[in-house]
Amino acid sequence: MSDLHDSNPPASTAARVPKTWDFIETTFVALIVYAVFTLVSGLAVGVAILAAHGGPQDPTPAQYRELAMQWRWSGVGLIIACPFTIAVVWMAVRMAGRDFAEYLALNWPSRKEMLIAFAIAAAWIVSGSALLPEPPASPPIVVGGAAGGLFVLLLGACLAAPIMEEFVFRGFMFRGWSESFLGPVGAIVLTSTLFGMYHTQYDWLGRFWIFLFGLAMCIIRWRSNSTWLTVVVHSAVNIFIFFLSGPYV
Repeated sequence: MSDLHDSNPPASTAARVPKTWDFIETTFVALIVYAVFTLVSGLAVGVAILAAHGGPQDPTPAQYRELAMQWRWSGVGLIIACPFTIAVVWMAVRMAGRDFAEYLALNWPSRKEMLIAFAIAAAWIVSGSALLPEPPASPPIVVGGAAGGLFVLLLGACLAAPIMEEFVFRGFMFRGWSESFLGPVGAIVLTSTLFGMYHTQYDWLGRFWIFLFGLAMCIIRWRSNSTWLTVVVHSAVNIFIFFLSGPYV
């Protein structure tokens, strides 16, 4: 008679032993995350524009491109893509047999850590205003939809985007890469470089400034072990820039 209490656990159980995704695995998941974000946000913008302006005669390609330039649709794309993007990260973490909040370091920071982080962010903003060249006078930012469009952009750029970006960059990617051959310092540099390159709406000098912000956020995440801290600071910085920009029409 076979032993009813087999000492070797089933393969399905062994596969769920908690682990940290290595460098290649983390990079692969990050690419999937980016693909999902790009696809979902693009589809969301397209469907939203057609729902708002479609009818017996849909917008022509030229009219569609003009409508897509309105910033409220960027807000729509960010808001809708955010949960789908985070869902991919959640599935990857659960496949590793880890708790989502623990893997992404979703710990609430202390008051001292919060004050230090905000001081660093303020220094980054001041240095940027001093070092970056004065931008030329630009026309009003076309939001579309009056107050409603402005509110959608505010939610997308200042709430959905910081949560999504911090969960992906300072949460998931930093966790995997910092425990790989890169180590924490290498993960900080690589994550911040990709964070700067990700912001394609800026020129190269602007992306370098974003890279410096990424460095600061990664160091804060590393020292505090709190991704929520970087979410709060990132959101506050975006809100500040949002109200500093404009005028909006």
